[in-house]
Amino acid sequence: MFKIRRSSTGRWVFVSGRIDGDAVSELQRLLGPESAGSRLTLDLKGVRLVDAEAVEFFARCEDAGRKLRNCPAYVREWIASTRRQAELRISVISQEDIS
Repeated sequence: MFKIRRSSTGRWVFVSGRIDGDAVSELQRLLGPESAGSRLTLDLKGVRLVDAEAVEFFARCEDAGRKLRNCPAYVREWIASTRRQAELRISVISQEDIS
């Protein structure tokens, strides 16, 4: 179960609970109209469990300029690990193109 609450100013979105594919779909629906460069902040203080889809979503949010606040350490590390793996794949593909 997950919960999404938006601040009265609309600049903060508070996310809590278990964030899985269903929650990601709901977040995408709610945030979709937002411009990528908006000053939106996702507060993840109440997040207890995430799956790979959620991690990818949070990484894309950051890449689009959204801020993640109170991100659990394991989620932050998972995002970093996912990015390192992606960079490694790109590096390997680039080296294969050179050969």
